[in-house]
Amino acid sequence: MLNDSNKTLETIEPTATVTSLTPEQYQRKMQRRKEVQDERVAQAAQTKGLIIVNTGNGKGKTTAALGMVLRSLGHGYRVAIVQFIKGAWEPAEKAILSRFSDQLEFQAMGEGFTWETQDRERDIKKAQAAWETALTFIHNPDFKLVLLDEVNVALKLGYLSVEQVLAGLEQKPADSHVILTGRGAPTALIERADLVTEMTLVKHPFREQGIKAQPGIEY
Repeated sequence: MLNDSNKTLETIEPTATVTSLTPEQYQRKMQRRKEVQDERVAQAAQTKGLIIVNTGNGKGKTTAALGMVLRSLGHGYRVAIVQFIKGAWEPAEKAILSRFSDQLEFQAMGEGFTWETQDRERDIKKAQAAWETALTFIHNPDFKLVLLDEVNVALKLGYLSVEQVLAGLEQKPADSHVILTGRGAPTALIERADLVTEMTLVKHPFREQGIKAQPGIEY
């Protein structure tokens, strides 16, 4: 039915651009678009806890996830954030989110980027400890949303196995959401996820202009 609705929508004034439509044509087009959208919303009556993956080489994976964190906090939900890589930083996000201490658990458990630690065994131990901490939140029905920041990087580097992460996700409550961020998300995780967004890098000020990370933008 949804596919049929999409096809119907595409046939409305098929050769005309919005700017070339008469007021009557534009109104008719928007009325039909509203009908199609209302039909789609009515059919999408199911709710469930989602596994969400933000990956790709572009900037904004954690930033997008934090938008969902703020939404959940705004609804009064309890939220947990576990940082797997960036724990050596004191990000501005942590400072602002600390105001929601009654709703939010924030665990920064990494020690920074791998080229800074230069100790693979220590990085593995830290990632495994972060995962065990994450599981306590994932399995706890009191937490509506759990953000695993940069966990995909830990997977890519072999600090965690895909199998253990997938097994942990299978044990989450049916109505809770888990967000996994970081570039290089493995195929098996992408296939399991309900929502996957890939950030595509087009331009970056550091690469093209040598502009360093700035407060309010990168941290």
